[in-house]
This record gives sequence, structure tokens and C-alpha cells, in this order.
Amino acid sequence: MGKREELIEKYADDLRNKCGMAPDMDLLTKVTIGCGPAIYDADAETVAASQPGELETVKNNFLVKKLGLSDGPELMEAINAVIETYGQSERNKYRAVVYYMLTKHFGKEHVYG
Repeated sequence: MGKREELIEKYADDLRNKCGMAPDMDLLTKVTIGCGPAIYDADAETVAASQPGELETVKNNFLVKKLGLSDGPELMEAINAVIETYGQSERNKYRAVVYYMLTKHFGKEHVYG
């Protein structure tokens, strides 16, 4: 099993055990691939949920640019809901897992079609 497959398994485990949801492995794989080399970088592979600037980056670079959503307060509300689902106290909130949950939240799976 390659490094990417190992990471996808780790992300699926987080979705099952920390977020209480059964992952769509096909979508999770596509979201993970969409994260590019960030998943291999210890700093970039996680979302620093306590840093407002990081959440703005998720909103602007992922929700607006990647998913094509219009900017509005509902975007930050969705990010906060996903962080809450993942667990505020959870130290490592993996970017691919956060992006996966946001993609599902907004029903934008077709972006990865």
C-alpha cells in the first residue's frame, strides 16, 4: 500500500470514529487527491481550527474557488459546524477530512465527478 492509500485509510478512520459518519471512499479518495502535496506536509495536512486566518483560507481557497460557492456567512458557519463535528479538542483535524465533510455539507460531490 502506498503512502496516499495509507493516508486515505487514516482519514476514513477519522470519519468513522471521530466524526461518526460512514465515508464514501470514492469521494474521499478524490478529495484527498485534490489536496495535492499538502497531505504529505506535516503542517499543511491539518487545519489549524483555532486560527481565524486558516479558516479564512479554507473558506476562500476551498469553498469559494474549488467548490464555486458564493461568499457569505453560511460558509464560515459550515466550517465551524464541521470543526465541531470533528471535535474542537481533536488536535489533528486533517485537511482532506475537513474538505470531504464540507463537500458533503454543500452537496458539491459533482465537483469531484
